Amino acid sequence: MRRDELQQRAAARADELPGAELTHPFGEEWDVYKVRDKVFMLQTALSGDPIVVLKSSPADSEALRSDHDDITPGYHMNKRHWITLHPDGGLDAGLVDELVTESYLLVVQGLPRARRPVDPDVFAKQQVRVDALRQGGAVPGS
Repeated sequence: MRRDELQQRAAARADELPGAELTHPFGEEWDVYKVRDKVFMLQTALSGDPIVVLKSSPADSEALRSDHDDITPGYHMNKRHWITLHPDGGLDAGLVDELVTESYLLVVQGLPRARRPVDPDVFAKQQVRVDALRQGGAVPGS
């Protein structure tokens, strides 16, 4: 995904997620996306290159970093639980959408049930169906 598209795509996906909000607690150069006051995505520029930082499970984080040169440990975050996406590599829009959604769901799962804007398990299943329809494929479970 090209440098000018990565952050736009990630932000567009974050904006679709229930309860997500854009904040700037670290100044205008950092876009911080939160759900119920918990961070799930950060965007900034690193040496002039736009980056996206997302929460990830440790196993997924390790696998993603080994499979994609443009995914590195989370910039200024816990390196086991966060990843950084870099532009101009092999990341496609579908993967970016999936990673943003997974980051959001990891944070939502950690919230008390009463504060969750969605049930993470139900939302994840619905997203699989929506993604399949967007791609023109068969809907799982149909």
